[in-house]
Formats: sequence, structure tokens, C-alpha cells
Amino acid sequence: MDIPGYLRRIGLPGLLGAPPSAEALRELHVGHVERVPYETLEIWLGRTTSVDPFESAARILRGRGGYCYHLNGAFAELLRGLGYEVTRHVGGVQNRGAEPGVTGNHLALTVRLPDGDWLVDLGLGDALHEPLPLTEGRYRQGPFEYGLRPSQVAPGGWRFDHDPSGSFLGMDFAPAPAEMSAFTKMHDHLCTSPDSGFVRVLSVLRRDAMGVDLLRGAVLSRLGTRSTAVTLESEPDYYAALADVFHLPLDDLTTTEKGMLWKRVRRSHEEWLSHDRKQ
Repeated sequence: MDIPGYLRRIGLPGLLGAPPSAEALRELHVGHVERVPYETLEIWLGRTTSVDPFESAARILRGRGGYCYHLNGAFAELLRGLGYEVTRHVGGVQNRGAEPGVTGNHLALTVRLPDGDWLVDLGLGDALHEPLPLTEGRYRQGPFEYGLRPSQVAPGGWRFDHDPSGSFLGMDFAPAPAEMSAFTKMHDHLCTSPDSGFVRVLSVLRRDAMGVDLLRGAVLSRLGTRSTAVTLESEPDYYAALADVFHLPLDDLTTTEKGMLWKRVRRSHEEWLSHDRKQ
């Protein structure tokens, strides 16, 4: 992995060679979530990805993002390269209307430091801005409040409770270390199944200290100290939002590819509007 290049990508070249510490871990986490978006663009572009963390890191270095398997997978290798003790865990995000469980639809990370263990998670979209100490309690980050407690569905594991305004209820993860191969089957499902939220809606999210920016389909929203929502009505507006708000200029796409992607997004948006009117 190109560790100097990765640190430049997240705006922290000065941390090269710095000893592991809670403060440096916080800087790395914040720098990553603010500069590397959570996004599902590759699925909507018809491009195949894997859970290989080095493939994910290379894509991040090219200016892109990803979702939990990509973001946390690559970040774990960056942290290891910087001398951190990192453990991967099989997790399960509990969406609204679903039961909690360790389903494998999420990759969670913990980091061990002399002052204790930390939950590190870049892959929860609209959730963590900073790492959380792996200690039961309530934690405020900007306008959002989170909870950590022992998991009731994964003995010895942990439960992260999202803020009530968030896009999901919470996430449980098992205590045992996991290999990346544990996520391959679920990754394939999330990328291809008509039941997958990744397939149904193109999502891009970027967290900062005061809230989160969300682009779901053609709707650009802001959630935090202020809340706004606007529908992007044109292709230029859509790609301007990706570049300006989410740091995704998509220079790797041709004009034709951009046009085709925009048509898919608009068609999905119109189908959503039609379904909503029938409710």
C-alpha cells in the first residue's frame, strides 16, 4: 500500500512515522470520513468490486470512496501500516423494521491502544465522525448522540446504537477476529440483489463535525445542526454536487458514462415519486 499517498489523500501527510496514539487515531478517522465519501457508484456504473482491501485502497487513492467493506477494509491496512493493532469483526447493521443480528452486512473494526480499545468505523455512512472508546456509555459527536453497550445478539460482542435521526437503528458485531473472505457472499448479494438497498438507490454520504451530507437518488440533503433537502433537476447540477459537496469529480468517467448514469438516477427518482404518490 502507498501509505504516504493514502495519508495525502486524507489530508494528513504529517502523520507518516508518527507513533500510534488515541489522538492520531482520531485525526486519521476524521480526515478519512471528511474526505473519502461513503458511496455506491460502482454498483450503478455496472463495475464489479471485491472485498480485497488493497483493491479498495487503490480506488480510494484514485479519488473514489466505497462502503463498509471497502472503507474499513482499506483503513485497517493503512492503520496496520502505521503500527496500529487492528481487528476486523463480522457485524450486522439493523435497518428500520428489521431485527438485530450479526448478518455480515457490515465490517466493523476495533483498535487496541495502551489506553484501551476503540471502535473505528468509516463504513456506517451517516454515523461516526470520530472513533468511540469501546466502553459502555452515551457519546455525543456534533448534533448526534450514540450509544455503546454489550450486544444482546452476539455474546461477548458490542452494540452501537445510532442517533434517532440516523438512517438505521444500530449495529452489532461479534467479538471474534474475521478474515475479509467472511464478507464475500454478502458483498455479492448487496451488489446484485434486487432486494439490496445499494441496488435500489444510489447513495453518497459524507460526514463532518456538524452533520452529514446525503445524496440519495436525485435528492441532496443535509442533516445536522440544520436540515435541508433539494431535488437536483439536471445532469450538470448532479455532477456539480458530487464534485463540490462530496469531493467526487468523477474524472474517470466519460461524457457518455455520465449521461447514462444520470438517466438511471432520474429514472429511479421518477419511479420513487410514482410509488410515493400511490401510497
